[in-house]
Amino acid sequence: MKTLLKTESIVKRYGAILVTDKVSLDVREGELHAVIGPNGAGKTTLINQLSGELRSDSGRIEFGSEDVTALGINSRARMGLVRSYQITSVFDEFTVLENATLAALGARTHAFKLWGHLLGERAARDAAEEGIVLAGLQHRTVSLASSLGYGERRQLELAMALAARPKFLLLDEPMAGMSVQESGAVVDLLRSLKRKYTILLVEHDMNAVFALADRISVLVYGRLMVTGTPEEIKGNAEVRATYLGEEEIS
Repeated sequence: MKTLLKTESIVKRYGAILVTDKVSLDVREGELHAVIGPNGAGKTTLINQLSGELRSDSGRIEFGSEDVTALGINSRARMGLVRSYQITSVFDEFTVLENATLAALGARTHAFKLWGHLLGERAARDAAEEGIVLAGLQHRTVSLASSLGYGERRQLELAMALAARPKFLLLDEPMAGMSVQESGAVVDLLRSLKRKYTILLVEHDMNAVFALADRISVLVYGRLMVTGTPEEIKGNAEVRATYLGEEEIS
């Protein structure tokens, strides 16, 4: 598989604090690549650098054949590099369909048209409906976002990202705060999206990570310790000592 996203020695520091330390990472087209590590490892900062929300202090980021290092989050999203769960605000007073249509329209244009024309944008609405179905939320299409439970709200945020018709999804802890039942539903959902999209997943639920990932990268104190298959990571003594401990992973 060819590489779709690649970083070369990217760095982010805040004063004297080095948050990401020369991280070189590659994500192959069609794979689900997980990034794990202890709290404070720099995982969310890395996601922010990849999405364009944060500018790296040094290093290079390539998406496809393009150098996107200097591009912001909106430009990267329009190229198909989309962050979910913080891609945009959910509007509680709008329906599921209206929220997803806004996200679809925002991925295609530099400025929104008048609200009165929003649902008349056929291409955006089609993309929104497609994202809602992929996210498993089709039974709530006309429901107000304010009426959704926590798990359903996360599904809406994913539907909004999918409505942008991404090439690459950045998912930052999609199962955070969920019940076991809700987490299981998200695992099933992400499994259904594998191969349809290239996905980079940051997640603390290790059972979910090992069930879903093709490859896993371990980030510790801003440095990339190792990248390997789930079996290689499970069997890595240094990873177990630093992060996994003796926890049983099914």
